[in-house]
Amino acid sequence: MSSSPLALFLKSRTPQIALILMTMIWGGTFVIVHYALNYSSPMFFVGCRFAAATIAVGLLSYKYLKGINLKELIAGALIGGMIAAGYGSQTVGMQTISSSESAFLTALYVPLVPILIWMIFRKRPHIMTWLGVLLAFIGLIFLTGNGFHHIDLNTGQIVTLVGSFAIAMEIILIGHFAGRVNIQRVTVIQLAFASLISFASMPFVGELHIPPFSWQLVMLAVGLGLTSALLQLTMNWAQRSVDPSQAAVIYAGEPVWAALFGRITGERLPLLALFGGLLVVLGVIISEWRPKFLYTRQLKENSVEIEKQRS
Repeated sequence: MSSSPLALFLKSRTPQIALILMTMIWGGTFVIVHYALNYSSPMFFVGCRFAAATIAVGLLSYKYLKGINLKELIAGALIGGMIAAGYGSQTVGMQTISSSESAFLTALYVPLVPILIWMIFRKRPHIMTWLGVLLAFIGLIFLTGNGFHHIDLNTGQIVTLVGSFAIAMEIILIGHFAGRVNIQRVTVIQLAFASLISFASMPFVGELHIPPFSWQLVMLAVGLGLTSALLQLTMNWAQRSVDPSQAAVIYAGEPVWAALFGRITGERLPLLALFGGLLVVLGVIISEWRPKFLYTRQLKENSVEIEKQRS
């Protein structure tokens, strides 16, 4: 018996559908983290979250953990440090800004990645990346309640922007070490280091005491830790067959879902801030868009450059 066209279509788009569902869940985690701060200080919660994720991924990947070498420890430590800095800054920032605003500001990591690659590895970004960055910057101005005549960020916004830089560096480091290390081992190591670094940084951000025990905190930390593990496994599986640019467009929906869930829970961003958030999302999408006519032109320019080098 033949399958219906709808069933065949859904089957052929299973990885994309999985990423869309993952992005919806990812967007919802911003509201949960914001709620968790009622029971915990930021860095302690991040440490607990990634401790749970380490245990979950470690149990699933235990057979790969033998033979860890120095390069994998270094890779895991560096990536884990960026994870702790990124998620820690994001969580600290949510003490003074809404989960919706945090999600839009965090999304700036997408256009930041090629800019940082250019600064570090001298790899020139595509023209669409620059256009996306420009749109995202304009969106940032509206989102944070500023005008073009006066840009004044509050502490929560600045800390969250620092977190987006850290997340961009995390992605760059993952790409740098990919193919050079065992990804299963490094994933466990980076999650473990993210947890340890988060706990170790508590005194430096003013968290001098461990929050009192509560089952709400345990459930939130374990739930988000297991969610982080599930999202990571889903990304690793789905992106084997989904084009990176298409995946980036899907991920751009994360702050939109966060804003939707935030509105359901009572958050109300001003209309101008919502417009700014829309520009940030458009900037993220455009930064990964490669129009065919520009791609063809780039190929011709590369061919001319190669011919010049040969002559």
